[in-house]
Amino acid sequence: MYLKSEALKRIVELRQRTKVRPRQFQVSDLVMWKAHPYQLEKKLYLKRTGTFCVVEVIGNGVYRLETLEGGSILRTWNAANLKFYFN
Repeated sequence: MYLKSEALKRIVELRQRTKVRPRQFQVSDLVMWKAHPYQLEKKLYLKRTGTFCVVEVIGNGVYRLETLEGGSILRTWNAANLKFYFN
């Protein structure tokens, strides 16, 4: 029983690692963040919102952002919720 549970844990861990793509952003990178469900009024709306600039890399996938006009955003964002912005 113990061996089966350990094997199952390893299989689940391996599947999770293959699905997660690590993202690392540098200061001054342009990013978009994942929209909240209440921001999506209709089915075909964009899943990502805004264009923001990375101001600070806090570490372990956590970033502080600001708007392009220079306004700071109070909360920090995890890399899983961010995506590169390409013009």
